[in-house]
Amino acid sequence: MDFKRWSYPDHLFLRINQSLLQKVGGDAMKKYEAISMEIKKRIKENDYPVDQPIPDEISLSKEFGCSRMTMKRALDILVMEGLLYRKRGHGTFIVQSAIHTSRVNVLTNEVKGLSNLLKDKQVTSKVIQFNVEFPAEEVAAHLAIDQKTPVYHIIRLRLVDGEPYVIEKTYMPTPLIPGINDEVLHGSIYSYLIDKLGLTIAGSHRKIRACKAEALEIEHLHCEADDPILEVEHVGFLNNGVPFEYSFSRHRYDKFEVTTINMKRS
Repeated sequence: MDFKRWSYPDHLFLRINQSLLQKVGGDAMKKYEAISMEIKKRIKENDYPVDQPIPDEISLSKEFGCSRMTMKRALDILVMEGLLYRKRGHGTFIVQSAIHTSRVNVLTNEVKGLSNLLKDKQVTSKVIQFNVEFPAEEVAAHLAIDQKTPVYHIIRLRLVDGEPYVIEKTYMPTPLIPGINDEVLHGSIYSYLIDKLGLTIAGSHRKIRACKAEALEIEHLHCEADDPILEVEHVGFLNNGVPFEYSFSRHRYDKFEVTTINMKRS
């Protein structure tokens, strides 16, 4: 199959590849993630026809200047995210339903903040409440701290392209995560943890439930009193197993969905 009609000029390939390498700082372990992000961007921008297979691994590995194994790992990410599927003997295809959605889509095994989930959109924050306080018993238990350890209590409205999407109620231990201020709260807290504090987020436990809208959602998410809310209760932990976050994200029912991927192994 001839993929030349989908090709970009060579100088654009080179610029993309150089940008990817700069983004990962020369770390070969993360190169496949950067390539995956670029291919995901192309899929979202309809650069590949949805009714035909995308270019094969060999063509893509030549384009991006990487090994075939690196390219396979990059595509594996998109398969696990439900954006691509492989059909033996025919190639790798785009899952059309996955690219036609305006909702926040979260995978059950995904550990990302909203800013990283929606890199192609403008995510902003409005701080509704920001206190340092001693935690209630339940909060302390989820963060594996005692009730004498102070925590941040943060309530933020997150907006996507100016439209209200979710209210986040978050508790974080102040000794573990120093320096959170108004500037951090108006950006990405997760980026601050990773890039500024050098912490490594390893995973999370989540519970998802349906709730009724309360006064906060009615005011800030523009919900009706009888609208359902999708609430995600979340405990995030670092690579040493220490919990760093206990939060509740309350989403408009029409702006949020969860995807589970079940793969049958041959």
